[in-house]
Amino acid sequence: MIPLAGNVKEVGNVKEKVVKPVHEEVFEEEDRDEIEYKVGTMIEIPRAALTADKIAEEAEFFSFGTNDLTQLGLGFSRDDVGTFVPNYLDEGILDEDPFQVLDQDGIGELVEIGTKRGRQMKEDLSVGICGEHGGEPSSVKFCYRSDLDYVSCSPYRVPVARIAAAQVVIEDELEVDEGVDGY
Repeated sequence: MIPLAGNVKEVGNVKEKVVKPVHEEVFEEEDRDEIEYKVGTMIEIPRAALTADKIAEEAEFFSFGTNDLTQLGLGFSRDDVGTFVPNYLDEGILDEDPFQVLDQDGIGELVEIGTKRGRQMKEDLSVGICGEHGGEPSSVKFCYRSDLDYVSCSPYRVPVARIAAAQVVIEDELEVDEGVDGY
């Protein structure tokens, strides 16, 4: 997975000049046969989300790094958020800490745009998010409803993520059933 790529040329360059040579070197040293592997990228820069169709020409999967995407998309330094986000929350400027709960209207839209554009180029593109948002219930539900394939989070958040994933599936099934049955 290639981190912090902002355009397709970066992904292609790293793929050809770093990933493939290291892969070949390791397999030669280990005297092993080839195995299939995929090369993808972290979508952490807003520009990458907006040009995801081009990046998908080189990438076989996307993992949205929502912590960095939040930082860059909002222009907030994670080192400084503790000095002003509490005031923003108290004053109602923010509803939630965007480093704890995915900003679905802004950063979430970048995730949806990137997913849509990437899959326009490559239908079978695997897409997910990684970071602490992947273990926060409303963010997990957003990812499911945005047609992402997976969420990744730290181990202690996995139980919460699994419960949220189960809940959103049940909620969506109930909505479909209620719509069909007229309840």
